[in-house]
Amino acid sequence: MKRDFTWCLFNKPYHFFLLMALFFIGNMKVKAQSKAAIKWTEGNPSLVIDGETYPPYAYMSYLGEEQYYKEIAATGIHIYNIPAYLGEGGINTISGIGAFRSPIWLGEGEYDFTSLVKDFEKIIEADPKAKVIIRFYLDPPEWWTQLYPEASAHVPDGTTFRQCFASEVWREKTAEVFRDCLDWLLASKYSQYLAGIHVASGLTEEWFYHPKQYQDQNPARLLAFRQWLKESYKNNDALRKAWNNPSLTFDNAHLANIDEPVKCREWRNPDKDQNYIDTYRFQAEVLVDNIAYFCKIVKEKSHGKLLTGAFSGYHYFVGDARRGHGALAKLLDCPDLDYLSSPNVYNRVIGEDWPAMAAVNSVHLHGKLWLTENDTRTSITTLLKDRSKGIAPPGQYESGVWLGPEDMDTSVAFLWKNTARMLAYGYGGWWFDMWGGWFSDPELLNVLKKTQQFHSTFPPSQGEKMKPQVGVVVDEEISFWDPTYGHLTENILSNRYPLAKTGTSYDLFLRTDLKSMPTSQYKVVWLMGFLELTSKEESRIKKWNKQGITVLWTSGKGTKIFDPNGGELFRDGKLKWSASELGETWEQAGVHRYIETEDVFYIGRNWMGIHTIEGGERTINFPFNAQVIDPLENTILYDSTRQLKLTLKPKSTVLLRVNPLEN
Repeated sequence: MKRDFTWCLFNKPYHFFLLMALFFIGNMKVKAQSKAAIKWTEGNPSLVIDGETYPPYAYMSYLGEEQYYKEIAATGIHIYNIPAYLGEGGINTISGIGAFRSPIWLGEGEYDFTSLVKDFEKIIEADPKAKVIIRFYLDPPEWWTQLYPEASAHVPDGTTFRQCFASEVWREKTAEVFRDCLDWLLASKYSQYLAGIHVASGLTEEWFYHPKQYQDQNPARLLAFRQWLKESYKNNDALRKAWNNPSLTFDNAHLANIDEPVKCREWRNPDKDQNYIDTYRFQAEVLVDNIAYFCKIVKEKSHGKLLTGAFSGYHYFVGDARRGHGALAKLLDCPDLDYLSSPNVYNRVIGEDWPAMAAVNSVHLHGKLWLTENDTRTSITTLLKDRSKGIAPPGQYESGVWLGPEDMDTSVAFLWKNTARMLAYGYGGWWFDMWGGWFSDPELLNVLKKTQQFHSTFPPSQGEKMKPQVGVVVDEEISFWDPTYGHLTENILSNRYPLAKTGTSYDLFLRTDLKSMPTSQYKVVWLMGFLELTSKEESRIKKWNKQGITVLWTSGKGTKIFDPNGGELFRDGKLKWSASELGETWEQAGVHRYIETEDVFYIGRNWMGIHTIEGGERTINFPFNAQVIDPLENTILYDSTRQLKLTLKPKSTVLLRVNPLEN
């Protein structure tokens, strides 16, 4: 074939299979497709690809330069993420950013895989041991939107926009193309390097609705909503009762306007606003249903050999329910999904915790891996406008969160903080070098290298003696009840920051996992953001109290503390807590605090991390005898101790290996 990378299928299956056969014959030396899986050992994850174990860390860059791939390979990282795009539109329709790659889908049955070939060749040249996960962006090209207006979002101004996520036509047509792309990949010489597919769509590739889709008036969306109501309520009487509307039926129900101006700054009333709640719930479930649908295609095409993942479930940070991230619990039941991801929360200042955006412990409880996106800015972070031509819109991506710290010490501290949290909380991630060169310094690359080495140097451990004694439970649907598009929600969820400064770690679960979350280890359970309690939850609180567990319940009105001795204290209007207030509450409940200063502190799985702004003398008290190791030098600092004194440098993160000893 003259054009190896453009395939014209003419919508005729025999043409497609003929081309596939020709391609395969032309590549007889192609090795078998890779097989990838997640492995859990003592509660710690790793990836097994073709029988070889890899630490759960990867590297990605939107611009993907060979010199940086070589630097990363030298650190011991051999897993890479690369982007691929069906259409030519940029990923952020708010900023107007351009596309990072040329489109694959050129016309009906016509594909151009040049961008994938270039990326694979560049990575393989730099690292012959490479294993690749493709972030596959499924938003359609503009020509397709014009050709299939019935499958596109219908904007109120009469125009169409990309896809209607609830459209079966969009889903089925995209599935056909996605299958063709997977066929090409699996028949190509690159299949031996392919480890997984990260299914992506929507705003910033993260399965957010684009703002133009908030008011999608496509009849397909309304029909899908009415069908969803039928499945949810079963009969009209139940629907009428829930919506408090005696004339309502499945045939005349309408979606609420979830893009109206803010009119009220109080939580929604369930007697009057159930239509809003159902609209938000529906649109969130539409997205996770699509994720599950496309993940299943990957599993079917690869015979279960490729990993699947997606961005989803940002309930711990994104308070605007219009974005569509309120159905993580449903997605966690998907058998074809291997991992979930988010960036760290975007409060990227020194001295604060940057947790994942979802309840990681619920993700693990359902057998999924969490991979965080460490898009960590450094003092050598570059601007997109300086690294590329025609991608960055004028004035965009030039300030605020897009700027890194001023000095290298803080940059190193940030990366070690990323590592410390991943190790202590038992998840993996990738180092996201967005525009390239963000980590291209010996000090920064050393963090990545050491993080890789720790995986094999130190045996995995559950860290039984240092398991969190605080369990936090959050309601991922709290934002559905927030008419301010996140302001009320953030008043409660902002407690994620002081939680990390209480001298201990905590577990984070979804409300839907109350039945199955383990509670025997906890001294405190915090029900954070439950606007009301069900009768079963009230019974569960009484049960926990009998077990000696102190329970905090933060609603939209304040916080009630249920004491194991039978006492109850309601603090009216108390939504936000300081680290010192929480620390005092933990002590009263018998929680062990390792350190009393308000540094960011992580401990778990035999790892301990301290992130500080000011530095200075610190004393750490263990509730057990411990061997303490400096993992950077792999030297023993203490053979056995219950108290550790450290001198911390300003703007630093200290990571230690802590091995509890038998008493």
